[in-house]
Amino acid sequence: MNKKGVSRRYDLDWLKVIATLFVFLYHCSMYFNPFTWHVKNNQLDNGIILTISLLIGIWIMPLFFVLSGISTSYSLSKRNAKSYLLERFIRLGIPLLFGIFILSPPQVYIERLDHSQFSGSFLAFIPHYFNGFYLEIGGSGNFAFVGLHLWYLLALLIFSIITMPLLLKFQPIKQVSFYQFIFIPIAFTLVSIFSMTVNLGGWDLLVYLILFLVGYFFFSSNSILRLIQQKFSYLLIIKIISLSTYIFWFHLGVPEKSNNSYFIFVFLSVISSWNLILIFYYLTFKYLSFTNTTLKYCSEAAMPFYVLHQPIIVLIGFVIKDFQWPILIKFPVLIFVSFILIGTIYHFVIRHFNVLRILFGMKGKGNPNKTVKRNSILA
Repeated sequence: MNKKGVSRRYDLDWLKVIATLFVFLYHCSMYFNPFTWHVKNNQLDNGIILTISLLIGIWIMPLFFVLSGISTSYSLSKRNAKSYLLERFIRLGIPLLFGIFILSPPQVYIERLDHSQFSGSFLAFIPHYFNGFYLEIGGSGNFAFVGLHLWYLLALLIFSIITMPLLLKFQPIKQVSFYQFIFIPIAFTLVSIFSMTVNLGGWDLLVYLILFLVGYFFFSSNSILRLIQQKFSYLLIIKIISLSTYIFWFHLGVPEKSNNSYFIFVFLSVISSWNLILIFYYLTFKYLSFTNTTLKYCSEAAMPFYVLHQPIIVLIGFVIKDFQWPILIKFPVLIFVSFILIGTIYHFVIRHFNVLRILFGMKGKGNPNKTVKRNSILA
């Protein structure tokens, strides 16, 4: 129990670990699907690999922001705003800066080579890294000021700062009603259709802000679990219908925004994403509300794994891109080799040195603040 009397939610730790693995698989699939990415295989797939990308991409980053909102509610229940924001700057800002200046340059360099936008050694490219802001894959700017895949850390840091007055003024909802439960996907849909700020990870940035607040105000209450349990069979049926329709429609062709059918398409994507979040949230609570040595190890490793995974995938992908292997061979090879390399670096290097632990978003070894155990920033 924490000092507020709230039990530790081990299911959220499991969900954080599971979500991190799904992000890893998603970025492995990006190497083979037809979407624009930093480095691409010499053969692309519009079938199974694209479907895998759609199945994961539609819900994974929305889930991360819901989990971050839940984590924020637990964190603020145990500390004041000043210490909370200080922890956010350390646990988010340091890995972000590390990613911008150390992990991103090799990825941008590989992208420029793969897109025939640069020729020469990595050392020759380094001075060019600061030429213009990196705004899109294949663009002219090189300075990845959001850390490429680490944009999540920047967004979460900004959300934590700008929402602080709101979070301090209003407490999480203790009893979520059915009407509030229904209102969330409606708001999710409206923001998805009409908001046009910055699209990251398949969704508008304002969508992530809404989901962060939803995680804080709604998912902190166990009453939402009871609502999901009561409606679980309906949610499952709706999820199957909406997700299968969305993927089938995507393969046929995404409708233009000026077309009225686009609103239906977005609604299907929202319902699919929302129901997948609810289903995973409930199932982990039902079946994974326990801890063991595996969870303790993986939960601590989740943040370093997240920070490191894309640079490793990009590097391995670039090395094997011209190998004349079928995708059915290359895909598992990319997954296996990348996973083993990331795991090896974490297990034998990162977790043993305090400087590296901090750079990768972990707490230093021997940290006296051992009572604050509530999940890493990723949850």
